[in-house]
Amino acid sequence: MRLQGRSTIRLRLTVLYAGAFFLAGAVLIALMYFYLQQSLANRPGSAAQGVVKQFLGERGLRNTPVVDSLFKAIGAQAEQERRDTLHGMLTWSLVSLGAVGVAAGGFGWLLAGRALQPLHQITATARRVAERNLHERIALDGPHDEIKDLADTFDAMLERLDRAFDGQRRFVANASHELRTPLAINRTLVEVALDDPAVPDSTRRLGATLLEVNQRHERLIDGLLVLASSEHRLDEHTRVDLADIAQRAVLTAGGEAHRVGIDIRSNLATTHVTGDPNLLERLAQNLVDNAVRYNIAARGWVSVTVTGHTGSAQLTVENTGPLVAPFEVDGLFEPFRRSASGNRMTDAGQAASTRGAGLGLSIVRSVATAHGGNVRAVTRPDGGLAVTVTLPISQ
Repeated sequence: MRLQGRSTIRLRLTVLYAGAFFLAGAVLIALMYFYLQQSLANRPGSAAQGVVKQFLGERGLRNTPVVDSLFKAIGAQAEQERRDTLHGMLTWSLVSLGAVGVAAGGFGWLLAGRALQPLHQITATARRVAERNLHERIALDGPHDEIKDLADTFDAMLERLDRAFDGQRRFVANASHELRTPLAINRTLVEVALDDPAVPDSTRRLGATLLEVNQRHERLIDGLLVLASSEHRLDEHTRVDLADIAQRAVLTAGGEAHRVGIDIRSNLATTHVTGDPNLLERLAQNLVDNAVRYNIAARGWVSVTVTGHTGSAQLTVENTGPLVAPFEVDGLFEPFRRSASGNRMTDAGQAASTRGAGLGLSIVRSVATAHGGNVRAVTRPDGGLAVTVTLPISQ
């Protein structure tokens, strides 16, 4: 288990186990030292020395200088041996405690790893579920303890999430049909009515306005459905060239860019990724469309770059445009959010009904996340944005 510069449960359990072992060992050594100190202070040699003193005293030899010196030497030697014994016992006890404590710490590390192995299994399964699909389960075997309860609870949560996402996918599919069909019928009816040469000019202008409103609603519904579907797991995994997808997005936006005087530059290196081609194409198209629309009216440009690095592919779309405050950047990726710095400069002359719904960058972020990537945007000092999408490279 990698520490990655942080304290793990395994490390904390090992430290607690080793700390408890050292504390218990220190208390045991202190008790033994106290007992041995008391025992040596009342050793049997002291009583024998008193008998000898009494025996010599009865024969008149007790207070002679030689006998006194002898008893002092014997007492000093006994005291020195007592101190040496206590010191040796304390030294070897501490050395033994340190050696056995290190071994106990290693043993505690192994035991903690074995005890936490089910948690590692739960974590690995959670990562696979987050990256791939919700069909996998932990199905932990072993005794019915707290960790198995956690795994069973996690499995039950995955089961409910799987059912919820399946229901939401069915809802998106049904809504796609139910919402688009009436709008298509309305558009057809209005177009058929406008084809009649006898239609008055006032009615024709009303019909054109209705078509614009209908077109805006179609784009709004299409964006919402793409946003909803891209937030789910991918149903299709195809190896595609990100450069080809970006090139098609550039060609599609070329007509609009030429109309408003925007120069599109591209530097596309062949880089393969794995994912849903339709969603990836929508991602690139939204980035290029936004870069063209949110631009300056004169001498504006858009730069589209695809590069491949170790393990990742990057699609970067940079443009000129109005100044964007750095604190506004994160909000641009929220649905229905636009920059407060100004409206789209290149479509100021268009009707409000033909403008977007503010879902472009939201869809970009959702598609990138669904493919295991991320998106980052930074403001340019002269105005505009540089948006970079990073995706895992295809192996």
